[in-house]
Amino acid sequence: MGLEQGRADSPADDAAPSGEAVADVPLRVIAREWGRIGVTGFGGPPAHIALLRGLCVTNRRWIPAGEFEDAIAACNLLPGPASTQLAIWCGYRLRGRAGAVVAGLCFICPGLVMILALAALFLAAHPPTWVLGAAAGAGAAVPAVAVHAAWGLAPASWNRIQDPRQPGRHAPRAARVRWIVYALIGGAAAATIGPYLVLILIACGVIEIGVRIRPGAAGNPVSPKAALPLALPAAAATGGLAALAWTAFKVGALSYGGGFVIIPLMQHDAVSTYHWMTGAQFLDAVALGQITPGPVVLTTGVVGYAAAGIGGGLLAVAVAFSPSFAFILLGGRHFDRLRRNQPVQAFLTGAGPTVIGAIAGSAIPLARALSHDWQYLLLAAAALWLFAARRGVVSTLLLAAACGVIAALAGAAVS
Repeated sequence: MGLEQGRADSPADDAAPSGEAVADVPLRVIAREWGRIGVTGFGGPPAHIALLRGLCVTNRRWIPAGEFEDAIAACNLLPGPASTQLAIWCGYRLRGRAGAVVAGLCFICPGLVMILALAALFLAAHPPTWVLGAAAGAGAAVPAVAVHAAWGLAPASWNRIQDPRQPGRHAPRAARVRWIVYALIGGAAAATIGPYLVLILIACGVIEIGVRIRPGAAGNPVSPKAALPLALPAAAATGGLAALAWTAFKVGALSYGGGFVIIPLMQHDAVSTYHWMTGAQFLDAVALGQITPGPVVLTTGVVGYAAAGIGGGLLAVAVAFSPSFAFILLGGRHFDRLRRNQPVQAFLTGAGPTVIGAIAGSAIPLARALSHDWQYLLLAAAALWLFAARRGVVSTLLLAAACGVIAALAGAAVS
């Protein structure tokens, strides 16, 4: 039965937002299993989803396969890290709100501990030469990784523009043209006006709502996402912890597409506006977010650490992930309705290609942050490794870091 039909104090009923309630899974089991995924979840969202599916659908049979796939689709409709939201939702499905909180924390915390420890090493005042080399090497590969991430997201977004009433047919020419225009706008915005990228993303989504759906028509209410807060809070404009919290909030609540879209959303604030870190250090932060387990949004922890030490790192991560918990705890029971909401679908049809363009466009300022000739050679090699050899992101960054260590030990400039 659905949540709204059960008793509020019944764990079994609260654990089943759709479908029949499952056996009451102990919180200690959720903590153990989600903690294991948090430790071993290298490889980003595809790896996280595979591990969650293996645990909840294939091995334990806690969640029906169809319901799990629907949850993936619903999480992809939300801003923020989709795989983290899926991990939280699975805990919510098994043990209600308590299960959601335990699952989310155990999924996030192992990567958080690791990334803060690495941040302390890489951002130290006088790190060892080999650490500087590893950072410079991994950072050199990041622009290629950004383009690779955009390339991987493009097919699903392109397929979204098809007319759902005529599946399998080519999208109308006007829709294809809009998709390309949105992507180009996103790329240009990420490369030039980073702090206003959120406005561009929302504008493109709202335009697509206007094209596809008559605003205010019966059954088609305007998407609430169009009314998200956009103005920079006055306290954040002065810098400090308020600015750090605002930057992290944008990542968690306004990053349609999750993952690499955090780069254009954070880079300008972290490097140019508040000077928490240099361009090279931001490259290090992105690389650390990729090579550690857990969600890529943990990159906010490195930025927070650079801004205000361990406390800043914890604050940034708490703010960045709080929207994901809120979306599931407050809206998990409405996932089916969310998937069927036409304005939401139209919004993402416009915002999706803009996000992809922004991720690809972020490669331009990232590449400009490189300061040594050998890094550009390593960037070219990383691009060949990703696109020609079709290798993974983690292996790309680790090999680039190893090359950087060799370059540093050979006497190449690394700082």
